[in-house]
Amino acid sequence: MSNQLQYNLDSYKCCVIIPTYNNEKTLQRVIDNTLKFTQNIIVVNDGSTDATSTILKEYSFLKQLHHKRNKGKGSALRNGFKFAYEQGYEYAITIDSDGQHFPEDIPVFLKKLSQKEQNKELLLIGARNMNQDSVPKKSSFGNKFSNFWFWVETGTQLQDTQSGYRLYPLKVLDKIRFYTTKFEFEIEVIVKAAWRGVAVENVPVKVLYDETERVSHFRPFKDFTRISVLNTWLVLVTFLFIKPRDFLRSLKKKGVKKFLIDDVLVSSDSSIKKSVSIALGVFFGLSPFWGLQGFLAIGFSILLKLNKTISFLFSNISLPPLIPFVVLASVKVGEFLLGEKIEFDFRTIENIKMLTHIKVYVVGSLVLAGFSAVLLGIISLALFNIFKPKNNE
Repeated sequence: MSNQLQYNLDSYKCCVIIPTYNNEKTLQRVIDNTLKFTQNIIVVNDGSTDATSTILKEYSFLKQLHHKRNKGKGSALRNGFKFAYEQGYEYAITIDSDGQHFPEDIPVFLKKLSQKEQNKELLLIGARNMNQDSVPKKSSFGNKFSNFWFWVETGTQLQDTQSGYRLYPLKVLDKIRFYTTKFEFEIEVIVKAAWRGVAVENVPVKVLYDETERVSHFRPFKDFTRISVLNTWLVLVTFLFIKPRDFLRSLKKKGVKKFLIDDVLVSSDSSIKKSVSIALGVFFGLSPFWGLQGFLAIGFSILLKLNKTISFLFSNISLPPLIPFVVLASVKVGEFLLGEKIEFDFRTIENIKMLTHIKVYVVGSLVLAGFSAVLLGIISLALFNIFKPKNNE
């Protein structure tokens, strides 16, 4: 065991957590190789029914948690994190017990941890070389799938989001409420940590897929369905809460004037890109998609690679005090286009609930939204070109 490495682990109050379930062929080798670097090890036996319990009796000097029945990898990790934090550890490196990870990569995590900013927490994920011939095709596809949704949900692009070889900041995790208990937990934890301001980054690690020894408990249909449901929920939360929250925090921190100058006028985006972003926000802000304007504006901004902040800002053109005027204008445009006349009580929009009135309102709303978007897009493009900062091309 390297005394220097053990000292570094102790100085960062870092331990190694090994969750295991029916990996009798590889567990002992993983523990022995990890012991070459540290004794700060916590093994979580997730209800194994093979020889795991017998093997662990040989390591009575290590801290161990035993589940009476199999609860899932998420539960094993969550209980391991809680126990480690109670033991005074501030960081935990997780290593899978199927033999695919190399304990000699532990220093890679510690080196990166030593470079972190003083007030910035890190969550590190070991990035595997997924182009190796030994890597199963389903693992490579699943990783790309996971990487894409993590980018949508956090705005951070990573090379590998599925590796179980990670370093977690325990103090931050202790403040987050988690709901998942199976493999999908490893997605939930990195997304929610990113939402908390934790920097989620990759570090390079080696990987070994030995199909003669490795036992995978991933159930393609059940677990992929769980992951898909989780990502659907996380995307909804991202666009309906996280993005608006971050926008309002930025607006409050900078102030309206500085925000408009820094994020709109002096944005590094081209004048055309900013103008189209404004037009997109205005279109959804005036469209009949009540409650979804911000969600749609940000979603299409990502899809079209526009400025998400600007689009979201202008999607809020339908502020509550202005809603009756927006609805009235939409109805009048609809009446003109369809040649129909409906009674409109300015004090209430209950009439809009009638089927015939809905048609008039929707048609008028979409036309008004489209016209306003084009008009404000052209005006904003002219203004951006007139007031373009001198240092911008």
